[in-house]
Amino acid sequence: MPDAVTRLAERLSELAGAPVELERPNDPVHGEYATNVALQLAPTRKRPPRELAEEIAVAAAGLDDVERAEVAGPGFVNLWLAPAWFEQALAEMLEAGKDYGAGWAEQRERVQVEMVSANPTGPITVASARNGAIGDCVARLLAFAGHEVEREYYYNDSGTQMTLFRESVEAIRRGEEPPENGYRGEYVAELAGEEGDPVPKMLAQVEATLERFRIRFDSWALQSKLEGRVGEFLPKLDTYEKDGAVWARSSAYGDDDDRVLIRSPEKGGTPTYRAVDVVYLADKLERGFDRAIYVLGADHHGTRNWYGAVARMLGYDPKRIEVLLYQLVHLTRGGRQARMSKRRGEVVFLDELMDEIGVDAARWYLANRGPDQTIEIDVDLAAERTEKNPVYYVQYAHARIAGIRRNAGDAEVSAAAPADVAPEERDLIKRLAELPDVLREATERRGPHGVPNYAIRVADDFHRFYHHHRVLESDAQAFRLGLCTATQAVIARCLDLVGVEAPDRM
Repeated sequence: MPDAVTRLAERLSELAGAPVELERPNDPVHGEYATNVALQLAPTRKRPPRELAEEIAVAAAGLDDVERAEVAGPGFVNLWLAPAWFEQALAEMLEAGKDYGAGWAEQRERVQVEMVSANPTGPITVASARNGAIGDCVARLLAFAGHEVEREYYYNDSGTQMTLFRESVEAIRRGEEPPENGYRGEYVAELAGEEGDPVPKMLAQVEATLERFRIRFDSWALQSKLEGRVGEFLPKLDTYEKDGAVWARSSAYGDDDDRVLIRSPEKGGTPTYRAVDVVYLADKLERGFDRAIYVLGADHHGTRNWYGAVARMLGYDPKRIEVLLYQLVHLTRGGRQARMSKRRGEVVFLDELMDEIGVDAARWYLANRGPDQTIEIDVDLAAERTEKNPVYYVQYAHARIAGIRRNAGDAEVSAAAPADVAPEERDLIKRLAELPDVLREATERRGPHGVPNYAIRVADDFHRFYHHHRVLESDAQAFRLGLCTATQAVIARCLDLVGVEAPDRM
């Protein structure tokens, strides 16, 4: 069922005979919604836009949802809505509850989101945590839209880095320095103090950290198992030999360059990670996923075209493969770059960040910027429990509403609007009515940062409403309790979609 804004746009589209998009004017003097459909239609209908706008405004004013309609400027139609529209919009929010804005996907897909996938050579860093925050938020959005989503972690349990990691631990056990380019830090010494292979222990720590970060994986893929299938896929690829190595002719399929799949005998004759990429991509799609989403750091920019080339060579639709790239994370304290790690000076581990600012703030700050933007987290601000901290500010709005509802007890909750809906009440309902479109856009663009940014605006509008209007023991108590209830559900949903808790008390 379309939401209230979409229904209004559809009714206006019928009147205009063309698709109508509604926007909220920045200045309320220009109405509650506006459309430029007359300006768009004028060239094809060969009529002055203001003339078309006048006709659309007259027709729009006849709708039950519209209180009045006016023409402005060269041909904009500005709309002021009737109390009936606000009542209907609020009623559908209350009826849907926590599912408001859910299940909008017309074509349901089975989607895999592969994220983090850091080698188990050390604890999860803040940089890898951003990978997880983005990937998990995208997975949550896709699931809320109605898709079947699975999360996977791919890790390298073989190869040069794993050898160096094991050798580093063994060196510490012998009382020696780790090899050149090896691994150092307190965590290496801790692993050296235990017997056995350090990799399973490190992987268990990685899994525990991510569980604490509120990411739970459905499956774990091992490079060693995938490497065993490389020979199965080589005949299916367009390859050639050069300098003793086997190359994929990937540049002919949309990649930037050709890629080495099998190293020359002088270099060991072993498969490269690109060869394992081929197996892993096919493995994903063979498992029945309609779409495979990879979340990778910006330094993997060339991988996007490589995966598309592999899909084409194997006969798959490259549109089934998506690569989301994200930029770096910088921590600052007092305006200067911060180094919090006591365990390894050149990086900051996720556990340390969560210890300092909390899980909620860590999730929020690692998801509130677009993946293409570098994040700079002010550690001091992120740790604050004041309204200057955006995650605390939004959570406080939720807790304040929970307090109102506790004090209300069994009082009636209603969407029935009074004859005169106050501007602050109108603004809050219109803001809440944006949720379906916000979530749709965030999902389709794979841009979860739109959700926390929207949640701040909801909290702004709620605090403004609460400042101007008494809820309990007011003439409009039932309606305002309904408005508070809907607001609480929307805030809780936004927080959940970015992995942040919605507390009832603060």
